[in-house]
Amino acid sequence: MIGPSNARIWLLMLVGCLTLWPYSTSAQKTEWEKYQRAGVQAYKQGSYAEAEQQLTAALEEAERLGLSDQHLTIPLATLALVYSAQNQPDKAEPLYQRILTIREKTLGPDHLEVAACLDNLAEVYQAQGQYSQAEPFYQRALTIREKMLQPTHPGMASSLDNLAGVYEAQGQYSTAESLYQRALTLREQALKPNHPGIAISLTNLAELYQGVGQGQYDQAEPLYQRALAIAEQVLGPDHLEVAAMLNSLAELYRSQGQYSQAEALHQRALSIREHALEPDHPDVEASRQHLAALYGAQGQYAKAESLYQHALTAREKMLGPDHPDIAMSLNSLADLYREQGRYDQAEPLYIRAVATCEKALGPDHAGVAVVLEHYATLLWQTKRETEAMTMQTRAKAIRRRDVQQGPTR
Repeated sequence: MIGPSNARIWLLMLVGCLTLWPYSTSAQKTEWEKYQRAGVQAYKQGSYAEAEQQLTAALEEAERLGLSDQHLTIPLATLALVYSAQNQPDKAEPLYQRILTIREKTLGPDHLEVAACLDNLAEVYQAQGQYSQAEPFYQRALTIREKMLQPTHPGMASSLDNLAGVYEAQGQYSTAESLYQRALTLREQALKPNHPGIAISLTNLAELYQGVGQGQYDQAEPLYQRALAIAEQVLGPDHLEVAAMLNSLAELYRSQGQYSQAEALHQRALSIREHALEPDHPDVEASRQHLAALYGAQGQYAKAESLYQHALTAREKMLGPDHPDIAMSLNSLADLYREQGRYDQAEPLYIRAVATCEKALGPDHAGVAVVLEHYATLLWQTKRETEAMTMQTRAKAIRRRDVQQGPTR
């Protein structure tokens, strides 16, 4: 599911408004504001360690002074964004909970900013693979917007997309499809035919049809093509959003074995990203990963290995050793070795991928289940049935646990 989050837009607007606030005449308050402004600025520059230090100091100073809850919202929100940017949802969650409590107390339970806070919490749970916990928050946010907004308001479509994404992640494809269709209809009624918002809805539906549980490629392809045409017309042929859509369409072709068409699109997407971004930017490496998978599917293992190795090295440099993207790179390279029967090289990569995924996402995240399943395949192929069964059983338990939790409304 793609598209801008109502919650993230609200938070960024809140943080952006800080520059409009006048300085206090109180020396003590000025000290608190100094920490806050420094923290927000560090976050905007991507200096997350500095941002965390300054914003924590701002919160401590505000609480020492006994300032009202209103004064805590910006440092709480920015610090939550800092943790989210570093893939630390467990640290972001209590901050979003606190903001929600403040907003409900000061604005009432049905205010649009409360809906945005609910989206924040849902995103935290979704990032940890806790889809059934995310669902009631997205549902309540949608209910608030249905009550407070006009039926064709763009915020309605984004809220529908959020909820649909959770259902899609849980394999509830018909429910997700209904919500994505409703969002598309809403946008087509409210927006011009070539509006980027319509491209978002088209892509969401296409990705759903393409997904593992669907495989409805004939329905996905025209949606991707229409979304790509809108993006090229509105944004230009070399825009980064165009590159993302090229990758999606290329992956659709790869899934159908149309390798030459897929390669042309992936190469074009890579070229756009290489010209627009730093050489080792994560999106550039994502394009290389896509090309590597394509070459691997065609048995061009040397080309695939070179790209996978490059992507892994670059991601380790940019993200550090414990980021979930590192786990996925390790898993992809291990798969490539396994497919060639190079089991001794594949296994340590799988072991490291599992450990990295557990550390970054928690032991019960759906991403851990994915890596366990891939590792189990190697164990089956090397006749280690007991170990393979253990891995497979744990992966199934992770998937079953989230489904059985069920939503609490």
